[in-house]
Amino acid sequence: MKKRTALMLASAMVLSSAVWAQASKPVRIIVAFAAGGPVDAMARTIAEPLSRALNRTVLVENRPGASGAIGANEVLRAEPDGSTLWLTSVGAVAINPALYPKLSYNMARDFVPVSLVANNVELFVAGSKTTARDAAEFMAEARQSKNSMPIASSGKGSIPHLALLQLEQSTGVDLLHVPYNGMAPALTDLFGGQVAGVFADVPAVMGHVRSGRLKALGIASKTRHPLLTEVKTFEEQGFKAVDTNNWYGLFASAKTPAEVIRSLNRAVQTAVADPVANAKITQSGAEPKASTPEELGAILKADTDKWAQLIRARNITGDE
Repeated sequence: MKKRTALMLASAMVLSSAVWAQASKPVRIIVAFAAGGPVDAMARTIAEPLSRALNRTVLVENRPGASGAIGANEVLRAEPDGSTLWLTSVGAVAINPALYPKLSYNMARDFVPVSLVANNVELFVAGSKTTARDAAEFMAEARQSKNSMPIASSGKGSIPHLALLQLEQSTGVDLLHVPYNGMAPALTDLFGGQVAGVFADVPAVMGHVRSGRLKALGIASKTRHPLLTEVKTFEEQGFKAVDTNNWYGLFASAKTPAEVIRSLNRAVQTAVADPVANAKITQSGAEPKASTPEELGAILKADTDKWAQLIRARNITGDE
């Protein structure tokens, strides 16, 4: 009986591998954000080398809305054959479960990790007119201010918002959170002086820092950024536990055969290592970084627990 079962499992794996290898339909990368954003740009950067690695057409499709749920559900509606993948940042997979008790998908039940694609730390920036030379001086000014310093974010419960909460906890200084519908309007008001600072993914503000429109005051990472070596980490400035990573990862339906996931993982590893794609990701300010499915699963669990603890401690919900 055991031999028969083993033979059946082996046959199923061989069949699934053969079906995957012979598949001719395009592979879709679903992005739960509008075209032109950083996740969309990442998807389009890896699409071409991934297409070569798979020997299949790879298409990028934008399904924005409902804080990532529309994109997630698009993947779950598709045939679980590895032809529909979800490229997402941390928010939809590690933060949403704590923000939305009635979330329409369950990461542990519905999805399986394929591979990490990039790491993406947060940079704290202020307007060019600030007199602060770093985050320590900025927070000293905030501590002495009669009114709470207004700090923007790309939305309640977003990584920039949670980084702000970490900074408040680390310093004991209350800041005025000003949430926006995305990073673009937040930066517009930062340029105009309506807010004093913002946490943002490095690629989102790198150009503005280089042009002098924004001043980089601190990196929310354990190490300095290779393209911004003069900017100190928060820990170097005496602030503990201000440490974020808005990583990007690929996920597939949990019903996808394990052999298909392994084939996809090998292809993603090749795509991320592609010299052109790798250089483009690096120059944007992100860190190209592939992983095994197990490594991404461990990162997802750790971040889900980490952000849930902070969200619950501060009574944040996504429905308010």
